[in-house]
Amino acid sequence: MAFAEEKGLSLVTVCPVVVVGGAPATKVKTSVPEVLSLLSGDDDMVDNLELIEKASGSIPLVHIDDVCRAEIFAAEEATSGRYIVCTLNTTAVALAHFLAAKYPQYEINDDRIGHLPEQPRVSIWSDKLVKEGFEYKYKNLDEIYDDLVVYGRTLGLLKY
Repeated sequence: MAFAEEKGLSLVTVCPVVVVGGAPATKVKTSVPEVLSLLSGDDDMVDNLELIEKASGSIPLVHIDDVCRAEIFAAEEATSGRYIVCTLNTTAVALAHFLAAKYPQYEINDDRIGHLPEQPRVSIWSDKLVKEGFEYKYKNLDEIYDDLVVYGRTLGLLKY
C-alpha cells in the first residue's frame, strides 16, 4: 500500500474469507471439503473446520460468485484500500443445526463439535465494500448451501 501511495497509484486489495460454491474446478482441496465435512462425515475436514473457527472466532463465509463480483466491483468502482469480502459469520454448531434441518438425508455427527460455541466470538464484515455500493447475491446459508451441495455431489464429496 505504501509503495502505491508513493508512486501515486490506486491499489485495491480484495480479501475474501472462507470461499465456497460451485466452480469449474473438478478437484478441490481447501474450503469446499471443509465446509461440506459435516455432511460428508470427513473427520479430517471437520477438524479443519474446527480450526478455522478457533483461529478466527467464527466460520466467515462467502460464495465464489460474490468474490468474483466483488473483485470486478472493486476494480471498477472502489477507491484505494483493502476490502474484506464476507457474507456471513457462523459457527460449526450453528452449521450442524442448519444442515441437519435442511438436509435430513445426511447424518450429522455434532458430537465432535458440541464443545464449540453456538454463536460466533468474532465477526468479520464487509462494511467498507457494502458502503461503496456492493450488494451480495448469496446472502444466507440457504442460498450458499443450495449451490454448494450440488457442487459437492458433482465432485463426489457427497453421496446424494
